[in-house]
Amino acid sequence: MSDDISIRPAGEDEVGLVLRFIRDLAKYERLEHEVKATEAGLRAALFGPRPYAEVVFACLNGDPVGFALFFHNFSTFVGRPGIYLEDLYVRPEARGLGLGRRLLRWLAATAISRGCGRLEWAVLNWNEPSIQFYRKLGAVAMDQWDIYRVTGPALDRLAGGEL
Repeated sequence: MSDDISIRPAGEDEVGLVLRFIRDLAKYERLEHEVKATEAGLRAALFGPRPYAEVVFACLNGDPVGFALFFHNFSTFVGRPGIYLEDLYVRPEARGLGLGRRLLRWLAATAISRGCGRLEWAVLNWNEPSIQFYRKLGAVAMDQWDIYRVTGPALDRLAGGEL
């Protein structure tokens, strides 16, 4: 008997599960100390009056064993929206069964159906298994770009005109 793999949107009643996946991913990435997300915050961001992101689960025989959290961005050069994949994670016991590939295939199909010009994401530079997986799918590293971030007190100072 083969395993049944399906992709489905997360429901508002599954915010706790979304947070568990986020924490599992953070542990894998050695970034547990960075997780500040709460169920209340995720509920507002994912299911509030203006949803900022979406989540889908990869299910094995109906049980969620992976997730992807994504949102729309926009390319001024392409002149079209895109999808930015913030997180993709498959639990260790479910790896090697094609769930990550199915999540990315679902995201690619969603991008096309929504008129998007690209699907993009970031990967930690030490995560060689993921890098190799993405390359096999045809993904190309954007080596000429560096990511910058303003957060916490620096964000407050910038918003207040102090910088």
